[in-house]
Order: sequence, then C-alpha cells, then structure tokens
Amino acid sequence: MLFYSKVGKQALRERLLDNIPWQGNEAVLDVGCGRGLLTMGAAHRLATGRVVGVDVWQPGAVSGNRAESVLENARIERVSDRVEVKEGDARALPFANETFDVVVSNFVIHEMRDRKERTQMMREVARVLKPGGRVAVVDFIFTNECVTDLQRFGVEAERVRDAFLPFWISAILNFGAVQTYHVVGRKI
Repeated sequence: MLFYSKVGKQALRERLLDNIPWQGNEAVLDVGCGRGLLTMGAAHRLATGRVVGVDVWQPGAVSGNRAESVLENARIERVSDRVEVKEGDARALPFANETFDVVVSNFVIHEMRDRKERTQMMREVARVLKPGGRVAVVDFIFTNECVTDLQRFGVEAERVRDAFLPFWISAILNFGAVQTYHVVGRKI
C-alpha cells in the first residue's frame, strides 16, 4: 500500500495524462478529484490554462478528501494560480455545455452505483467537453461501458490497458486489483 501511495499512483497519473496532447492553455475538469491527484498533474502541464476539481466531498471523510485539501495541495505544489474547486456530482456536473478542453477522472467510474449512473456520468463528461476536446479516465471495471457511452454521446473513444507492468506485478502492487484501463477519446 505504501508503494502504491508514494509511487504507483503518481506513475499511473502521469501515464493517463500523457494521453492528452497538451498545449498549456486548456480549461481542464477533474471529475471526482478527491484530494486533487489529477488536478495537480494537469496543473503542472499548463502555462495559462486552469483546472477545476469537482467532487461531492463527504464531511469527516477518513481519507481527508475535501475541497480545502485540494487547495492546500495546490499551494504545496505551487500551482494554486491554476487550480479551483467546485462542489458537484459527476452525474449532474454544474457547468455549461462545451466548457472544457479536457476532462479527466481517476477511479470514479466504479463508484457509480449502477449502469444508469455510469451512463449519466459519461453523458455529462461529453456534454461539458468542447468539440475537439479530449477525455482521459482510468478505472479497473466498467471501462468498456464508458467507451460505448462516450461514443453514443459524440466522443471517439477507446479503451487501452495500462500496460506499464506485467499483469501479475500490477495485481500485486494494486492489492490484487485487476488490471487498470484508460478510456481516452476526442469529442467529434
């Protein structure tokens, strides 16, 4: 667990974000940002752009997930000028249509209770994404569904196995979890 916390999740973040052809001026949304892992990674890739981290932070969460944690992490990583947070649900994002150049998400898909909620999340991702905008999400289950839904909502998407390590090593480092997959795409 310590290895994953200190090394594994950082490397996974970088591999996921490498799927985006960054220009540095993007408007980025991190759906279900938690403490801001992807938020910080994206902010480091921007010069003039901004990242909005959105989540439904639970008061008193043991993990310390709260909006203030994201902002504190942004200060520590010296990217606070490029980061903001907003309360919001992945199934009903509080943003206008076609607001973001990039939408990212890290292990949120499996948190949706059922197929309907996962479809709602992908509909919302596609809705807030600008034409030509990019999406990159990672999870270990339901990623095939995400591809199907994103394609239905106008995003050319594909599922790619995160092949950084052989499956058996990945399973050990991820506490026996199955292989992770990236869902990447571009809105038509």
